[in-house]
Amino acid sequence: MSHKSHWENVYETKTPDQVSWTQIVPSTSLRLIEEVAIKKNAPIIDVGGGDSNLVDYLLKEGYTNVSVLDISEKALERAKARLGEKASQVTWIVSDINTFVPTQQYAIWHDRAVFHFVTGEEDIQNYMRRIANHVSGYFIVGTFSENGPLKCSGLEIKQYNEERLNALFGAQFDKLSCFNEDHITPFDTVQNFIFCTFKRRYQCC
Repeated sequence: MSHKSHWENVYETKTPDQVSWTQIVPSTSLRLIEEVAIKKNAPIIDVGGGDSNLVDYLLKEGYTNVSVLDISEKALERAKARLGEKASQVTWIVSDINTFVPTQQYAIWHDRAVFHFVTGEEDIQNYMRRIANHVSGYFIVGTFSENGPLKCSGLEIKQYNEERLNALFGAQFDKLSCFNEDHITPFDTVQNFIFCTFKRRYQCC
């Protein structure tokens, strides 16, 4: 089964309370986005946003230039249905992160729970290049830590620590903060994440 087929099947067959990544209130992501204090009309992309509630809160907080990317069209359809008329205020992008070709610069690139699914070395290098070439402001990533799961949704993942993330992204970005945090899943298991915020060191191309 292809990655796309896998994720379309997940969103076709499971409700939000049946998948581990669901958050009713994405408080950590919201706090990290608010802390960097960009203008409300600056471009933000939520990579792997799926039917996450983050976009709802960003709109509520007055952000007006939000894009949500996910490999699953079904996941984005769910989010659009939930938002109703507000869905027209969002740019929706159906794409595999491994083949995504950004067409603009982003003030914030937010990724919670996608990067650990990028496991091939070539794909990791391509992800790094996308960040280097298309983020003019901040890169906020939440990914499984060394104390996190070894698999998610039946797929192999990569674990990270602060040193590894800084080694990958530190050439173009300054690390502002890193911390570990437990995520309690809807079925009361624990997944340990590491969240890091990076700031662009110089103007990208």
